Amino acid sequence: MRYIRYAILGILGIALVSVCFANRTVVDLKLLPEALAELAGMNLSISLPLFAVVIGGVGGGLIIGFIWEWLREHKHRREAGSKTREVRKLSREVQKLKKQKHEGKDEVLAILEETA
Repeated sequence: MRYIRYAILGILGIALVSVCFANRTVVDLKLLPEALAELAGMNLSISLPLFAVVIGGVGGGLIIGFIWEWLREHKHRREAGSKTREVRKLSREVQKLKKQKHEGKDEVLAILEETA
């Protein structure tokens, strides 16, 4: 199974490298369209290879998606945490009650009584 994972990762790596070599053309990224940039008085642009723009966009989208999903599932994690704390509390209470019930009895009889 480990070798299959390595093979898939290797194929994915080769595909990404080939996409990078095929898209080395430098492109200009502009913050605003030209007419709006002239109106606002700021012409912010940067020159990057096309593969960097594409891979950066995919990576940025993944990060935004992970953060969005983490925030969306917050209520479920909080509820699961509260349920876990409640289960621990009740388990401690059950153990305490069992000790009180079998106090003063023989240990073997207490164990047999618990299993019955």
